[in-house]
Amino acid sequence: MRKRTEPVALEHERCAAAGSSSSGSAAAALDADCRLKQNLRLTGPAAAEPRCAADAGMKRALGRRKGVWLRLRKILFCVLGLYIAIPFLIKLCPGIQAKLIFLNFVRVPYFIDLKKPQDQGLNHTCNYYLQPEEDVTIGVWHTVPAVWWKNAQGKDQMWYEDALASSHPIILYLHGNAGTRGGDHRVELYKVLSSLGYHVVTFDYRGWGDSVGTPSERGMTYDALHVFDWIKARSGDNPVYIWGHSLGTGVATNLVRRLCERETPPDALILESPFTNIREEAKSHPFSVIYRYFPGFDWFFLDPITSSGIKFANDENVKHISCPLLILHAEDDPVVPFQLGRKLYSIAAPARSFRDFKVQFVPFHSDLGYRHKYIYKSPELPRILREFLGKSEPEHQH
Repeated sequence: MRKRTEPVALEHERCAAAGSSSSGSAAAALDADCRLKQNLRLTGPAAAEPRCAADAGMKRALGRRKGVWLRLRKILFCVLGLYIAIPFLIKLCPGIQAKLIFLNFVRVPYFIDLKKPQDQGLNHTCNYYLQPEEDVTIGVWHTVPAVWWKNAQGKDQMWYEDALASSHPIILYLHGNAGTRGGDHRVELYKVLSSLGYHVVTFDYRGWGDSVGTPSERGMTYDALHVFDWIKARSGDNPVYIWGHSLGTGVATNLVRRLCERETPPDALILESPFTNIREEAKSHPFSVIYRYFPGFDWFFLDPITSSGIKFANDENVKHISCPLLILHAEDDPVVPFQLGRKLYSIAAPARSFRDFKVQFVPFHSDLGYRHKYIYKSPELPRILREFLGKSEPEHQH
């Protein structure tokens, strides 16, 4: 037993002696190694946690960006699909174009009672209803000259009708698309014309305002003809002038051409913000900008207008009109471009039908800001009308 343990003891002693001789370097290395391991154990998880959090935050940010991009891409595809679908929809349903041209379903201002023009400040105005055709009823306003304001208070329709036979001239006003005869800028024009001594008769075409019927170019023209004949039956020898604005210029030239062909022309025609024809106007309209360079624009957008029977061919009509013509147009008109009004004048002025009548074009500088429907604000308008309508000798002016 003692023999077996002695070598072991001797071995331990030699190891201890060896350990004591090398303890200076080995112990230091061992301690350093132990401290390093301990430090790694202590700091390892704490250092890993921020890295994991940063990775998770980056993943969330990338996920959000990817989600936003997917939503934007979906929206882009929807808009692009709608952009491409609209031309085909209009081509397949030409009635859409007709509604966009007439805009008779847009009744502005809202919530006004067209039976009460006095609510719009027209205290010398009477509301009528006429029936051009069976199942068609149109609402009419008749404003007497402002000098009769007091006499007109409380008077009935018969008094107003009899007043048309007075010595004051009459203007039949044909308004443009959208809105009603009670539109703000229209009411302001009635007031200006009334202050200048004119009777003003205006109405809503079938399908507009409180007028009953379905809009169409033929129907609008027939309504205007009916009102003109109604006026002439009561006005005696008083001058009757026709004033058309915007889309109403198309109705006006249709009407006057027909009156000239039956040899009962009006005493003058006034066109405010006119176009040449509805195709050129549609192509120039601000709404068409996003499709103007679309392949097949004419086929998709303009041909459906023609197939719906809508032409409003002012440029063709003026070649068959024989009465004085006055064109008013603002240079900054954003709806009917100024160049269309000038082009119409260049067609009308040399026309043989006007050789015995004066044709005048009056531009309004863009600095004035009259745009499409505020020419009534011009302080020069009374003078322009007085000089134009007061002259009877034939001449061409520019």
